[in-house]
Amino acid sequence: MVCAAAALALAGCSSGDDGKAAEPTDETVVTATVSDAPPSPASPSLSPSSPSSDASASPSVSVPASASPSPVPVTGPDQKLVTMTVSGGFAGVNREVVLRGDGTVRTTDSGESAVRRTTAAQFTTLRTLLGDPALADVPAFAIDMGSADKFQYTLQFDGRTVMTDRSTDAPALDRLIGALEKWLPTN
Repeated sequence: MVCAAAALALAGCSSGDDGKAAEPTDETVVTATVSDAPPSPASPSLSPSSPSSDASASPSVSVPASASPSPVPVTGPDQKLVTMTVSGGFAGVNREVVLRGDGTVRTTDSGESAVRRTTAAQFTTLRTLLGDPALADVPAFAIDMGSADKFQYTLQFDGRTVMTDRSTDAPALDRLIGALEKWLPTN
């Protein structure tokens, strides 16, 4: 899943009741678009759009400026930005995806490894998903112990480990998992 966060725009000024210009607000608007297309060189990139004067084109999400996602920084080409392991299920799979600081994605499935390079847009999108402030609220362990044969996802990023079977509501984590799953080979 490729997510493109767009429309970072400051709300404009309007005239107040006394005819003087009102102060601009400091609210930032974020709109996310989700695509089920697999990673490809033609994948959409993050692109800010220009502010719109059309009041009817209201954004779907409005959050304070301090909570808007921004790409996680890269400290070097060997840095592991995120490692996701998918295991379990009826067939007993064990797959892994690793996004590195040089923009490469290494996948391992059934003992076979592959390395592919992201485009600049894909790399920015993945780093922005990792920079979503909502990930800080995701619990370290969220697995339904009464459910059998579900895939279990273990993600390591930002110095923490998160384990989930996607049975709890965690949209930011689900977007990240979905985007990383697209890099796994299809069987």
